[in-house]
Parts: sequence; structure tokens; C-alpha cells
Amino acid sequence: MRTLLKGGTVVSGDGVRLMDVLIEDEKILETGENLSDAGTQVVDVQNKLLFPGFIDAHTHFDLPVSGTVTADDFVSGSRAALLGGTTTVIDFATQYRGESLNMAFANWLKKAEGKSSCDYGFHMAMSDWTEEARAEIQDMIDLGVTSLKLYMTYDDMIVNDKEIYEILKRLKEVGGITGVHCENSGLIKALAQEQKKMGHTGTLGHPFSRPVQAEAEAVNRLLRIAELAESPIIIVHLSSKAAYEEIYRARERGQKVYVETCMQYLLLDESLYSLPSPEGLKYMISPPLRKKDDRDCLWVAISDDRIQTISTDHCSFTMKQKMAGEHDFTTVPCGMPGVEDRAVLLHTYGVKENKIILTQMCRLLSENPAKLYGLYPRKGRIAAGCDADIVVFDPDAEGIISAETQAYNTDYSPYEGYKTIGRVDKVYLRGNKVVENHRITAEGKGVYLKRGTYCL
Repeated sequence: MRTLLKGGTVVSGDGVRLMDVLIEDEKILETGENLSDAGTQVVDVQNKLLFPGFIDAHTHFDLPVSGTVTADDFVSGSRAALLGGTTTVIDFATQYRGESLNMAFANWLKKAEGKSSCDYGFHMAMSDWTEEARAEIQDMIDLGVTSLKLYMTYDDMIVNDKEIYEILKRLKEVGGITGVHCENSGLIKALAQEQKKMGHTGTLGHPFSRPVQAEAEAVNRLLRIAELAESPIIIVHLSSKAAYEEIYRARERGQKVYVETCMQYLLLDESLYSLPSPEGLKYMISPPLRKKDDRDCLWVAISDDRIQTISTDHCSFTMKQKMAGEHDFTTVPCGMPGVEDRAVLLHTYGVKENKIILTQMCRLLSENPAKLYGLYPRKGRIAAGCDADIVVFDPDAEGIISAETQAYNTDYSPYEGYKTIGRVDKVYLRGNKVVENHRITAEGKGVYLKRGTYCL
């Protein structure tokens, strides 16, 4: 069956053009002006923007953490993703200590298979670096898991500097790439202990125990290790100016460093931790929210194309789950929802406020993550031969974000009351219309994506 999207404006990483898009089965057959509509189902998309399906390369669905499990699994999380125009997520298959990488991959595939409504892939979050794991790295590449995630904090996931160096060397051998959560674990523990001794057990203790210095030091240390390993590196969820300055210096000396940030670090700030309980608990994330200067720095870096991707770090909890740490900030499950809101927030507070232009929005949400995580050119562009993942976006529709209208399994929104300009109207996933008038029309059509190596 053929579908013709007629009269829309196609957004790519290098231009904005009035073009029709012809879809046949799961692929884009042709793009161009005034395409013939003979024998096709014609969909009028005049005055709409057509984006390649958005890719969120940082989600945590169905993740056991902090003595609980994230509120959104692959069923609810993928539905919310589609409503936000995200047709592909790359989640984190997590290797717990004592597990093999193959076991971790099988566990996460079982969580998603037959349940996800958007396409999905996995990074491998590694905690147990053994000779077995070294050998299994090739298995991961063969399975299409071409990126790893390492943590420089969290006792159950942390890897030490020696292990980081060895892992980076191994990934370089097989053509993979590594993303790293950068915070100084020892410093966080010492500062958290100080806060508690001063009687600061509520949310205000959180930003003081995880200051920008803890992020910047870990970023610098990682970059020096990567320099010795002669390996490219991804800094995930960058939150601070101090850490960005370390990246800037590394690039000046010739290192290849890719950077991801998230909408929460662009729109929210640490003053929210001063809200009375339980309101402040909603914003407990790691790294924490920062100051206005940090936000301004990140926006400038995005405008200058020095940040490659904007993801969400979608890691959602209910207020009941958050309340488990009400009297001890170190036990609060850290994370917030975001996969449904990312595109409309970036369009509203980025494009409409003239911080970025539409082509940059496309690169940040579609093209760059497709290239960085081995999905390009199958994903990330609207062109003949690509998967027919298309977001029909109304650039003028106004809305207000509310927990009452969202698809998350949470009972709050960190962006409650935020006004938006722009709306995801329709979504096509490999040619299947899965969202119509911002409502889910088809579920469970997501497939596992075997990814190649990075090409950004």
C-alpha cells in the first residue's frame, strides 16, 4: 500500500523544503515536489512540518533501581515516546555484577519484545569487567549493541579507572563507542555525609552533595583516560558549565568528544530543591539541576553545534516511590519523566525563542543520534530508501503540559503548567500510522534494531 504525504515542509539537518513524501510499505519510496497521487492514499499535511522520527538515546524503562522499579515499562514508556514523536528509543540493558553481557542482553530483550510500540535498541550498561565480558564485547557488536554505558558513581554499577581504560581500548578494537555518567563517587559520599551531619537530610542536601566540581572532575579524568586509550567518548546528560569547559579543552587538544544533554538541564534550575516537601522530590535527578549560568552555557553550546544530542534520561517514578526518601535525600529514587515532552519543549523554548533553528532541532533529535548510534541512514532522515519514520508536526498549535493528559505511569509532571507551541499531530513508524490527532492508533509495532557503528 502506498501513502502520499502531500504539501508538507520536510525538515532535515541541512535544510527546510516544501516536499511531498511517498511511502510504500515500511520505506520512503520518493520525495519531491508535486508527486503523483494516482493509486495512493493521500494525506494532506499542508502547513505542517515533517521531521524524521525522533530518536531518544537515553531512556530507562522497567529498570530496577533504588529498591524499586521505574514506573514506566516498555508498554507505557513507548506509548509516551510515540506521542512525543519519538519512534526509536535506545534503552540500557544493564549487566549486574555476576551476570554475563549475554544474560543482560537477553533479560532486556525479554522486557521489550512484543511490548514496545516504538522501535528500540540497547546500550549495554556494564558493571562487571571480567575476561568473560572482554570476550563477550564481540557478541554485543554482532547482536547490534554497539555502544556501552559506564558509571563513575553508584556502588552497584561503578567501574574504576583501570577498568574504564581497558574497556575503552576494547571498544576501540571492535569499533564501538562508550557513553559515561561522570560524577566523582568518593566526593559525593563525603559531601553527603557532611550535609547529613549539618542536619540537611531533605532535598536541599542533594545539589550540595553533587556539585559541579564532582561532575567536572570526573569528566576531566575520563577525558584524560580516553586520551590515553585513543578512544572517542560520549559524555551523557551534561549539566554544568564547569564540565563543559573540560570538554572544550579536550577538543582543543584534538580529542573526539560527543556530548548529550537533556531538556531538564536547559529549562529547570536548582531553586526547585528549595520547594517544601514533597514538591522538591519531583526534581531529584543525578546530576542535579544547576544554576542559570549553567543553563545559559548549555544553550550557547547547542546554538554553536557543540552539543550533538538532546535526550531525556527518562527515568520515571511515582510520588509514592519518591517519598520513600523524604527524610534522607540519598535514598530518593533519582530520575524524572520526559520522553513525551522533549520535542515540544525544544521547539517552544529553543526554536520559538530563536536559540536554535529547525535544522538544528532535526540534528539534535533525529539525525545526530542516528549517526552516533549506528542507525543512519536507515533512521534519522526523510529520503528514498529510509524507514518511513515520520513526525507530522503542527508548529503553531498551543498547549499546556499537564500530568493529567500525559501517557506516563506517573502522577506528576516536572513541567506542569509549561506552555508549549507545537504539537505532534501524526506519527508514522515504518509506514504504519501509529499516532493520529495526538492519539495512539496502533500499539506493539516496535521492533528490535540491530545497530551498526557510529558515523558522526
